[in-house]
Amino acid sequence: MSTSALYNDQGGAETAVEAGQESTPTSSSSGAAFGLFSSDFKKNEDLKEMLESNKESLKLEAMKRVVGLIAKGKNSSELFPAVVKNVASKNIELKKLVYVYLVRYAEEQQDLALLSISTFQRALKDPNQFIRASALRVLSSIRVPIIVPIMMLAIKEAAADLSPYVRKTSAHAIQKLYSLDPEQKEQLIEVIEKLLKDKSTLVAGSVVMAFEEVCPDRIDLIHKNYRKLCNLLVDVEEWGQVVIISMLTRYARTQFTSPWKEGAVFDENNDKTFYESDSEERKEQTEAKPYVMDPDHRLLLRNTKPLLQSRNTAVVMCVAQLYWHLAPKHEVNIVTKSLVRLLRSHREVQYIVLQNIATMSIQRKGMFEPFMKSFYVRSTDATHIKTLKLEILTNLANEANISTILREFQTYVKSQDKAFAAATIQAIGRCATNISEVTDTCLNGLVLLLSNRDETVVAESVVVIKKLLQTQPTQHSEIIKHMAKLFDNITVPMARASILWLMGEYCERVPKIAPDVLRKMAKTFTAEEDIVKLQTVNLAAKLYLTNSKQTKLLTQYILNLGKYDQNYDIRDRTRFIRQLIVPSEKSGALNKYARRILLAPKPAPVLESAFKDRDRFQLGTLSHSLNIKASGYQELSDWPAVAPDQSVRNVEVIEPVKEWVPLVGKTKKSKSEDKFYSDDEEEKEEDGSESSGSEDTSSSSSGGSSSSEESGSESEEESSKESEKTSSDSGQSSSGSEKSSSESESEQKKKKKKKTKKAPPKKNKPTAADSDSDENGNGPVAQASSSSPESSSGSETDSEDDSDSDSHTAQKKKSEPKSKPKVEVKSKKEVSLLDLDDFSPAPTNTPKSSVVSPSLLSDLEGLSLSNISSTMQVTTPSFGPVKTYELLHHMTGKGLSAKYHFPRQPCLYQPSMVAVQVTLTNGSDHSLEEIHIGDRNPASLNIHCFNTIERLEPEASVTVSMGIDFSDSTQAANFQLCTKEDQFSVSIQPAVGELLMPSSMTEQDFCKEQGKLLGMNETSATITMATANASRQVISKQVLSVANVGVVTSGQNDFHRFAGRTVSSSAVVLVSLEQKEASAALLTINTEKSVMASMLLRDLKQALAQA
Repeated sequence: MSTSALYNDQGGAETAVEAGQESTPTSSSSGAAFGLFSSDFKKNEDLKEMLESNKESLKLEAMKRVVGLIAKGKNSSELFPAVVKNVASKNIELKKLVYVYLVRYAEEQQDLALLSISTFQRALKDPNQFIRASALRVLSSIRVPIIVPIMMLAIKEAAADLSPYVRKTSAHAIQKLYSLDPEQKEQLIEVIEKLLKDKSTLVAGSVVMAFEEVCPDRIDLIHKNYRKLCNLLVDVEEWGQVVIISMLTRYARTQFTSPWKEGAVFDENNDKTFYESDSEERKEQTEAKPYVMDPDHRLLLRNTKPLLQSRNTAVVMCVAQLYWHLAPKHEVNIVTKSLVRLLRSHREVQYIVLQNIATMSIQRKGMFEPFMKSFYVRSTDATHIKTLKLEILTNLANEANISTILREFQTYVKSQDKAFAAATIQAIGRCATNISEVTDTCLNGLVLLLSNRDETVVAESVVVIKKLLQTQPTQHSEIIKHMAKLFDNITVPMARASILWLMGEYCERVPKIAPDVLRKMAKTFTAEEDIVKLQTVNLAAKLYLTNSKQTKLLTQYILNLGKYDQNYDIRDRTRFIRQLIVPSEKSGALNKYARRILLAPKPAPVLESAFKDRDRFQLGTLSHSLNIKASGYQELSDWPAVAPDQSVRNVEVIEPVKEWVPLVGKTKKSKSEDKFYSDDEEEKEEDGSESSGSEDTSSSSSGGSSSSEESGSESEEESSKESEKTSSDSGQSSSGSEKSSSESESEQKKKKKKKTKKAPPKKNKPTAADSDSDENGNGPVAQASSSSPESSSGSETDSEDDSDSDSHTAQKKKSEPKSKPKVEVKSKKEVSLLDLDDFSPAPTNTPKSSVVSPSLLSDLEGLSLSNISSTMQVTTPSFGPVKTYELLHHMTGKGLSAKYHFPRQPCLYQPSMVAVQVTLTNGSDHSLEEIHIGDRNPASLNIHCFNTIERLEPEASVTVSMGIDFSDSTQAANFQLCTKEDQFSVSIQPAVGELLMPSSMTEQDFCKEQGKLLGMNETSATITMATANASRQVISKQVLSVANVGVVTSGQNDFHRFAGRTVSSSAVVLVSLEQKEASAALLTINTEKSVMASMLLRDLKQALAQA
């Protein structure tokens, strides 16, 4: 029986429960008496008498009790003859209950049910829709091949019924009939085709379920109904939504071209360009044609988006998989918040959602990185939930967040749940192989775990260390020696086997220890587990080849023991090894190659995620969950290279023109309410909505009205209305972002009327590509984001960010006439509180504006920009000129060149930002106008831009200041430097030392802080210093040239200490240098940010080695 049929029958069961509950007060005493003192037979006799009486009230009472028994799971099948007699009753309430009973038992008592078939046929003509539907449900439940023609006739009649409830029931019956007699497929397809045209939301889900069961490959049936299904989707019941979305996902993969093509350029900023060089980006923009999304593809994405706010977790999951498989890569992020919200549900839901997130996070780390804390393990989580969260955290690990994740893992290792602790150690191993900067840190941490009291932790650590050592064995003979010492105390077979394998593989690096381990193993060989015995034999063979003097007799002894072992694997291995390594007449040619066979270099094992290959299954399916193809699973097809003809989805119907009128009335009404906007803004918005309305129409009449059945704007209206219904909160946030962006536009209009008059015709082109960029708010022109009612379809956070940035630009354009960086900044009196955001002390003509006025500094300290005391404010270091980097070459910039440097001062705009000063020079023969910062990549990058420079004369230069929040990462900040005519892609790459700010502390405080940051938080190396760098003054100068840290006064001559904090997260960074004999020195860095520590160590090592 199909799932929807079951669902429908459950509906009947629910009514049964209600009926049973109603009956309990009246019959509880008699029921109890029967239960205690009489047999079931007599109890049912009582019910039979009631059912056969002449009084309707007694029959109704009896049926309520019978249905109550069914609801409790009791068997009432022997009452079937007595119940069937009442099928022709004229009492509608009684009739309904009889049908509920018959649906349950018709399949078991087929012969008796067949006797009443004429009654069911008569009931199919009953005036009451519930009776007609119930009769059809009973008829389809009698699973006897003889009545197939009767069922077929009944289904065809019901499919044309006036009641949508009856038509829905006929869709359920189709699946039951198909499972009974698959030869009826062609006739059933005709009925499905008819029902697919149904406009009722009640029928849609059920008929699509029937389509999926009977003929999922007949995609041609969907073409004409595609747009209707998209538009009805929001109003269909929840389980219907799940079925329709799954079907439309498969449909879309066969009908539209891939939005992920390499070289496809959207009008929006594509994430891909974030990792590419400027030249490649420009080359793409000139060569590649923009990808234009099919309007029907966009319609599906737009109409499923509101369902992310559904209360039903299955619906949210289904929409998430649709976006994952169909949406352009930069739009998939909108499902992230909804999936994270589902993690608050009960553990069964969590398990499925986490499995899907684990698969997603392998390919798209950036999606879930901002919500990393949602995947931290709770003590109340079940083991399978913990393991999945651990998997996701490992997938999300990168250089920026690895220190936080490793701190989490340190806690997890101490967990009482042994399986989880072991999984954590595996995760640490995976992080160590994936991120080379922390490999040593992880190894040191795992070696510390070897002294743990818990056997499973020690065993797992040994296994993981073995895998890590294979990646770089030359450096780690100390660890192998340490493990050999622990060998006697370790009892877990896998761990013992791993140590023996390491000893054998790297026996030449520990020539004294390996033979001793073999000697101990010879003593206990007979008592060991099979896996340990096999590795002992291997170790003996390898030592025989490399050190036969010491180990010849031991090897012979072990091979003799193995020869008579109970396990045949060990006996076989022993014989094989003996023939291979011990030369004899029989051994033949193989003996020469023994060393090459046994001591061949082995490739390091690749530690991969268990979810790596699961993306071959569609997300959210049973197959994906089990990682094996389940029966009935339908694979997603690959995108077609060329899109099939889209005109097949056009419907030649003139009816929708009638529906169009009230919808226009509604939109006008809503606009009249929003008098918050300016008049010309309102006109522009109307134009925008008209143009976007025509986006999805396939053919339009001369009056401008759409002649296709579902126009794009109609679907927008429906989806926007529904999204308001489903979640008022999100509706408010998205409308808020629309308001703020449109306000900013109106401000811009007031400032620059001439420019905006020219611009709108460009923006209001009704192309699909434009609508894409509009919807996501990432388009090249911010105004487009509110010109159509779809603007709420970018992710909530995106739209809010964009509205913020729009209002910033509006403010900047306001303040342009006030502050032109070409001229000196105006006096303090003119700085109002409103303009504080735009106030920048840097735009002066001096190229080195590195000194902040003392009054301003004292004001800043009073404001307490950060949680660091005023003693940490350090002026520009005195060790020499500031390093300047090229931002834009004058050849690339068509005469405009830009250089930047880090002034190493607190950023005035935001304490978490790094201050950057940019010197712009006009090397051309004409003046440059409107120099400003354009789009940034990624869009979430937090930059405080300098004010627009109205005009820069030839050969003139100006220095402006910016603030960039690098989030304690050395990843480059990419953005566009724009003039009136051109845009140039540039990037600022900070050195790791510039992400710090100096911190002043006493030697005692330094040692105290250092004590807190040991183990994985400590990175050290022995370095060789240049002889010229021996004095304290030179060392300080070299360290300060690399990192913006403060010098800690030290009482010892051979100890040098420096302290700082990271700008973004204020994490403590401690640098200490201990001079040894000759020119050697021990350089140690203590900080939670282990990746930063590795990079800083490398830079300092280089600086101190240079004279």
